[in-house]
Amino acid sequence: MKTGVFSKISRRLPVVLLLVLALAGAGCREQTPDPEAAPLLLQINGRVITLEAFTRQFEQTLPPNHTLGQDEKDELRRVFLRQVIDRELALSEARRLGLSVPGEDLEAALVDFRRDYPEGEFESLLRTRGISLPQWRADLEERLLIDKVLAQEVYTRVEVSAEEIEDYYQAHRDEFDRAPQVRARQIVLDNQEQGEEILEQLRKGADFAEMAELFSLSPEGENGGDLGFFPQGEMPVEFDAVVFNLPAGSISDLVRSDYGYHIFLVEETRPARRLSLEEATPEITQSLRRSKEEIAHQQWLMELGAKAYIDVNWQLL
Repeated sequence: MKTGVFSKISRRLPVVLLLVLALAGAGCREQTPDPEAAPLLLQINGRVITLEAFTRQFEQTLPPNHTLGQDEKDELRRVFLRQVIDRELALSEARRLGLSVPGEDLEAALVDFRRDYPEGEFESLLRTRGISLPQWRADLEERLLIDKVLAQEVYTRVEVSAEEIEDYYQAHRDEFDRAPQVRARQIVLDNQEQGEEILEQLRKGADFAEMAELFSLSPEGENGGDLGFFPQGEMPVEFDAVVFNLPAGSISDLVRSDYGYHIFLVEETRPARRLSLEEATPEITQSLRRSKEEIAHQQWLMELGAKAYIDVNWQLL
């Protein structure tokens, strides 16, 4: 059997998405089919999942209070089942090859996933999805195992040649046009009077970075107000109207916005331009590699599916 969903798995996926994918394999287990038990929806290489287990897992992946129509839910159920199959095929191959995840890699991944969550919030998120921490840990280990088998058996097939990179560049030159950019610093204040006083000191020679550290209300004030380089159109229009009309080394007048009163220092300007082939090569390489990896992943799953025993009772869906 050939499956139709080929999702690349990565430890960098958002946690909520991983929670959804985690459920895809939660009900598969080694089992001899019992004709008196709950109806079997899927059998794959000796592992089975009942319709009851599948339905429970699928419902947990849906957003709370969703308003999906029946046709949409039916299509999502089919997609979810194919994800289950793809996952089991990959895990079966990893086990056949004797691959495993070192304990230190699993611990590092756990720390990585929990890093961005305040104390207790990660556990709360698991509870809302009906997943215990040991279950999440076991699933994460399987996800890392899938990453490992993909890296070893799939992505090693992928190469991007210099000729392919140049061909892409020539065919998509407009993609590498870059808008004008400036590097600027800012000081943000909450009242006009203080803004005018600080602006006067700056024009008399006060150091902009020091004044930003002392008085600016914005987070980058700790770094001397440094905003780094940004392209035209990324900042609010009132900012662009100022900084993109000042030469390098110039200090703006006091600029009012919904955030307060701003003073800008333009440190460097970059005109609009087109990236050269050399400059664009890393971006093109990444894009072509990602595309080729998806194709290789799909082909690999098709090869595994052709050799596997897969029995789906599609009528139960």
